[in-house]
Amino acid sequence: MSDVVSEIPTELHAGGPGLVQARRLVTEIPGPRSRERLERKKAHVADGVGTMLPVFVTAAGGGVLHDVDGNSLIDLGSGIAVTTVGNAAPSVVANVQRQVEAFTHTCFMITPYDGYVDVCAELARLTPGDHAKKSALFNSGAEAVENAVKIARTATGRDAVAVFDHAYHGRTNLTMAMTAKNMPYKHGFGPFANEVYRAPMSYPLRDGLSGEEAAARAIDVLDKQVGADNLSCIVIEPLQGEGGFVVPAPGFLPALAAWAGERGVLLVADEIQSGFCRTGDWFACDHEGVVPDLVTTAKGIAGGLPLAAVTGRAEVMDSVHAGGLGGTYGGNPVACAAALGAIEEMQAHDHNARARQVGAIMTERLTALQQKHPVVAEIRGRGAMMAIELNQPGTTTPDAARAAAASSYCHSQGVVTLTCGTWGNVFRFLPPLSISDELLHEAFDVVAEAFDATA
Repeated sequence: MSDVVSEIPTELHAGGPGLVQARRLVTEIPGPRSRERLERKKAHVADGVGTMLPVFVTAAGGGVLHDVDGNSLIDLGSGIAVTTVGNAAPSVVANVQRQVEAFTHTCFMITPYDGYVDVCAELARLTPGDHAKKSALFNSGAEAVENAVKIARTATGRDAVAVFDHAYHGRTNLTMAMTAKNMPYKHGFGPFANEVYRAPMSYPLRDGLSGEEAAARAIDVLDKQVGADNLSCIVIEPLQGEGGFVVPAPGFLPALAAWAGERGVLLVADEIQSGFCRTGDWFACDHEGVVPDLVTTAKGIAGGLPLAAVTGRAEVMDSVHAGGLGGTYGGNPVACAAALGAIEEMQAHDHNARARQVGAIMTERLTALQQKHPVVAEIRGRGAMMAIELNQPGTTTPDAARAAAASSYCHSQGVVTLTCGTWGNVFRFLPPLSISDELLHEAFDVVAEAFDATA
């Protein structure tokens, strides 16, 4: 592919915040060079690995992605909440460069290094609660969730796991069982792991229940269908991701946490998409002061490098026998260096405050959109994790076609947008916190055009 790479304009090789922060359309989206590469992808990459927007990126940073055709797109996706600090944040880049020059791998289970321990110390400091905590590091969110279940089962001596409607927890066999949506995540991949039970989620737009009422409904299901004495853990996204950015009604999470605590059931907060300043708090649990027993993290933790963690009460984490947790690449030194750089960026630039600012801008723009287009049934989310649910006006009938059409229009105009939700009718917005207000407003100008064009 070297002949193709040599054709890329020189200025597109340099990424990071130094990139020109502007939307620029030189060709149609995707352009001819991207389409050429898409043919090569089809020849060499399994069809099961889908691509939503086939523009091949050469550089990224701030709030933009540059492609091989010279186009510059505004990014409202952050690689699905991964590049919260930007695609090439200075502290991340500097830390990674230093670590790569020193060593790339030893396997922490063979010979340890400070970076792994430093990340665990930061997780103990930042995650909810002031109790003694320990962590174990892994590669992906799914791996973290699976290990959280292993730890919970060992600590409690119980097998059953409770999850919720609309949940997404990953693509391993166990986490597929825990994930609610069949297509594309589960279809044809069974049989799945057993002893996973699903309870109804608080979904205010659709159930009209208070948090306490929704919690009582979920607890009743778990009591009757599973029994608290059989439950090792409740695994829940405090603010759901792939399921549609569903925000539970106030009081739902505290009521679940109280019930679980009284019955020796561990509360596992899946903060993989919502953690690390995404919602305007370090973690979405912080919004209501909920302190989980275990927290799973990934995505935004390391500025784009693969890293995940389970962090929890020290006595719970230590219930697993030596050698029971780990993996060849878990807590890779380069990924740990990136995580420490990302946390430095979050603290130096007060990304919690920035997420709230971004959320305020998005809420203002989405409110104006809702007033003009009755297909927008609800605006929801927190901080820089916002969404709109699209239903046929005056009903709760999902309008996935409108969501797909509006998102496609945005793509054609150089704005990267994502959809989600059990019915595919939710438009979600996850801009990097390094985006400027000007770019964010320009992106939402295009979103408004998309809804006008698809009305």
